[in-house]
Amino acid sequence: MISKRSCTMSTTSAANPFASQGLFITFEGLDGSGKSTQARVLADRLRKEGYAIYETVEPGGTPIGQQIRRILLDPANQELGAIPELLLMFASRAQNVEQAILPALEEGKIVIADRFTDSTIAYQGSGRGLGWEVVLELERIACQGIRPNLTLCIDVDTETALNRARARNNTNRQEARIDEQAAEFHQKVREGYLELARREPERFRLIDGSGNEQSTAVKVWDVVQAVLRDASPARSVSSSPSSNR
Repeated sequence: MISKRSCTMSTTSAANPFASQGLFITFEGLDGSGKSTQARVLADRLRKEGYAIYETVEPGGTPIGQQIRRILLDPANQELGAIPELLLMFASRAQNVEQAILPALEEGKIVIADRFTDSTIAYQGSGRGLGWEVVLELERIACQGIRPNLTLCIDVDTETALNRARARNNTNRQEARIDEQAAEFHQKVREGYLELARREPERFRLIDGSGNEQSTAVKVWDVVQAVLRDASPARSVSSSPSSNR
């Protein structure tokens, strides 16, 4: 169930050698949108339904990726430039794809990722002004042809997302570097996500995140159920979360 993305952002997927195996679902959105919460809620529900789940997060996802994440998100690193930031994002992603995501998909699991390349398109391509083409060139090198089957973008307005993110960072500033960018930057990021939704409406779904956690989770489940009907991801013997980390 893994598909490829073309440089022109075509919605048509190329032939896929893993088409009868795993399912790749990603969550996107501004920091503070609630995407991480929704990713966990969905993973827990799918485990209860008996599916084999692998959860991951970007940047991060592997021990090496976690080291890169600390560099990227540490507010002490404000001098980090846009190009180094982009390259570090893909260094973490390439390690995650090779070490964790591809093996899980080949085992027939549902992989649920908190961010993937769409984040880089929105944050570095649109927000930093590097453009989509440079992001997609690096994606072809780093991601070995895989892309999500389904992307759920939890969409909230920029002011709401920033207020939530900055309230969270009042108690933990270790990963606040990107949150501390100007509001104009975050608005460009949101515009990048909205453009992705316009270009790839079958894969990239906007979920209104303005309500509470439960109402948003219902909207997410409605979309995921429809995808599961057309797929055949593996069901696990045990639904223990610790076995899938």
